[in-house]
Amino acid sequence: MFFTLLRRELAGRRKQTVIIAVGLGLAIALVIVVNAFSAGVKDAQASVLSSVYGVGTDITLTQPPTAPSDASGGPGRFDFGAGAGASSDGTTAISTSRLEVARGTSTFDAATLTTVAGVDNVAAASGALALNNTTFNGELPDMSQMQQGGAPGAGTTPPEGGPDGAGGSSFNVDSFSVLGIDPSAAAVGPLSSVTLSSGRTFSTADSDAAVAVLDSSYATTAKLAVGDSITVGDTEVQVVGIVSSSSADAATAANVYLPLGLAQKLSGLDGQLSTVYVQAASSNDIAQVQAAIKTALPDVTVSTQADLAASVSGSLATASSLVTNLGLWLSIAVLLAAFLIAILFTISGVTRRTREFGTLKAIGWSNRRIVGQVTGESLVQGLIGGVVGVALGLLGVLAINVVAPSLSGGLGDGTGGGQLAAGPGGPGGAPGGFGQAASAAASTEITLHAPVALEVVLLAVGLAVLGGLLAGAFGGWRAARLRPAEALRSIS
Repeated sequence: MFFTLLRRELAGRRKQTVIIAVGLGLAIALVIVVNAFSAGVKDAQASVLSSVYGVGTDITLTQPPTAPSDASGGPGRFDFGAGAGASSDGTTAISTSRLEVARGTSTFDAATLTTVAGVDNVAAASGALALNNTTFNGELPDMSQMQQGGAPGAGTTPPEGGPDGAGGSSFNVDSFSVLGIDPSAAAVGPLSSVTLSSGRTFSTADSDAAVAVLDSSYATTAKLAVGDSITVGDTEVQVVGIVSSSSADAATAANVYLPLGLAQKLSGLDGQLSTVYVQAASSNDIAQVQAAIKTALPDVTVSTQADLAASVSGSLATASSLVTNLGLWLSIAVLLAAFLIAILFTISGVTRRTREFGTLKAIGWSNRRIVGQVTGESLVQGLIGGVVGVALGLLGVLAINVVAPSLSGGLGDGTGGGQLAAGPGGPGGAPGGFGQAASAAASTEITLHAPVALEVVLLAVGLAVLGGLLAGAFGGWRAARLRPAEALRSIS
């Protein structure tokens, strides 16, 4: 009897069944698409953050930046004495490198690492020193002759360059990022998230060795290979390995990696760190570890990956904001509307079936049996809506992956090198001055891929079943309140 009435009502009330199923289906489809899009955005953010976080790195510690001292000369500034460089043919060739703390970062005592390692539920911790190597080289008029009042290189041609290309000075400025890391702490930190392209990575024997590992993109640009030498802070180091990011959409954390001890020695920052990478014992301990470190070290900035995700810029940030602020609430609103439509149509259908339910009660049907009948019909309508919703949702996700929208995301600044030219005395007549290399936010183009998890599909089906049960519960409650006398009055 139950299945006979179920089949008859679903077939006889096709319009109601279609409206409820389609309404639930559209809501379920939107939930699937929004969840898949959200998962794709999170994966894209993880790609951008992979240059900052290594695999297994849960927390990073940094020091708030401070203003540079007057003694440092400020970023992008070099000072030369009267006897600097080698003079010949009326010109002075100058070449020098400077290895200093990366712009926008500050250092703190390496004892911080010991404090962090002693915090409860810290599984591993390692320190790093972020530096920037800037090399200046070029030709200037003979400064010694200029000080004596003589013409620079009588009978010689002054170096070409300057605004008019006929005289003055020509400079080259090359800059690359350097990261000093602890060779014995490979399980946590930047090198734990890279792939070895050639050569080898650091070993514990390399703690103070003059060796370097290069990022593959930088090695290609600089035309360097394993076995070559690179000058860092006026010191030649041998390239022993080349690494690339494990993600095709992200770069590694630096152009050049050095053993931490060597980086501290070359930069004159013995016993100093700029970053500490921390791995918690489990994901459930991250919040506790972060709070404990903040208490123990109130002057440092303690960040988790979730904190840094909020600083991702570009269209990736816009997509993330869209999912967070619009997609979630829109899904909830549409889902509630679909549930409400299902409930209203079910109650309306029950009202139109007053004679039927009154007669059934008159011949002995209990309220429980009538509620079960109405709930069963609504549950089937919900399941149909779930199937429709899953199909529409998968088609929507497929459309996103076929279109494959490209998003840009950036985190932090990168400094590039270039060529600067100046007339005698530098721009604005400032002796020995030159323009400052511009810095731009490092940006990565990421192709958005929206994955679909089995859990999301099961959640969608569960929501459809929930919608059917809610509609059936309200409809059954309305049917249970009918009395046999109402059926007799409707017949008369």
